[in-house]
Amino acid sequence: MEIEQELANIAPQSETLLTIGVFDGVHAGHRYLLEKLKRKAAERNLVSGVVTFNPHPQSVLNPHNQILWLSAPEDRVKSLQRLGINLVAVLTFTQEVAKLSAREFMILVKKHLRMRGIMVGPDFTLGRGQEGNIHLLRTLGREMNFSLEVIPPCTINGEIVSSTLIRQALTQGDMGKVRRLMGHYFQIGGKVVPSDKRGRILGFPTANLDIKPQQALPSNGIYATVTQVDDKQFHSATNIGTRPTFGKGKKTVETHLLNYKGDLYSKEIRVEFVQKLRDEQRFPSSEELKTQIEQDIQEIDAILRAAS
Repeated sequence: MEIEQELANIAPQSETLLTIGVFDGVHAGHRYLLEKLKRKAAERNLVSGVVTFNPHPQSVLNPHNQILWLSAPEDRVKSLQRLGINLVAVLTFTQEVAKLSAREFMILVKKHLRMRGIMVGPDFTLGRGQEGNIHLLRTLGREMNFSLEVIPPCTINGEIVSSTLIRQALTQGDMGKVRRLMGHYFQIGGKVVPSDKRGRILGFPTANLDIKPQQALPSNGIYATVTQVDDKQFHSATNIGTRPTFGKGKKTVETHLLNYKGDLYSKEIRVEFVQKLRDEQRFPSSEELKTQIEQDIQEIDAILRAAS
C-alpha cells in the first residue's frame, strides 16, 4: 500500500502530537490551531506534526468539481515549516486512501508516526465516507491509547475562518478581508513567460506569470501589489483579466514592476495582493488605456507607500 510506504519513510525520532488536514492557504484559522498544537506538544515533550494531503481530497473524491487552491502544495509545506511545525507529512491522496476506514487510517498513522495525540477542529472528519467524526475519534483514542483535543473554531468579525470564505472574498476582490482571514497578504508565484509585449509597446512592460490552472485568483481587475524578485521586493501594478481593449483573449496575470530594471523572463517571482484598485475595463483606444495606466500606477504607488 503506497500510503503505508510513505508513512514508513517519514520515521519520526520521537513520539508526536499531530493534526490532520489540507491546510490550504495556511490561514488564520489554521495558525490558531497550529499555535495550540506547538504549545501542547512542548508541554508534553512531543514532536509537533501535520499530516496533509496532495492532491486535495475533494479533487479525487469529486473530480468534476475541482477546488481551486489558495496556496500551491509546496508553498503550504514551506508555510507550515516556517511556523515551527517539527514534522510535515505530505501523503498522496488516492482512491485507495479514500477507501480506508477511519480506524485503518489511524492505525497506520499511530504505528508509523508514533502518534500519542491528535488535535483537530470540531467539524473534523476523516476516513471512508467521512465516518471519522469527533465521536468516533474519541472511541478510537480510548481503544488505541491516543489523546484527542478539539479546538474551537477561529472567528474574525463574527465569521468562522475557512478556506471557502477566503475564496469567496477573492472572487469579490476584497483583499482587505482576504488578508484578515489569512493573516497575511494573498500571494501567488510563478515563472515569467513570454507574452505579446503589449505592455512594453504601451510603455509599461509587464511580467506575464505562468499560473497553474488549479490556482485560485482574485477577481479580474487592477491591483496594488508587491512583487518579490531574487529576494528583493518591488512595488507593482498587477492586471488579472482578458485585456478587453485588444479583443478578449485568455485570462492572464501580468505585473508591471515600478522602478525595476532588468530582464524578468524565466525568473520565478511572487506577487502579494494588497488592494484592488478597479475592475478591468475596455477602452476605446490604446492611448486612453495608456493614460489610465499612468493614473493607476500613481494611485498604486501612493497606496503601497501608505501600506509599507
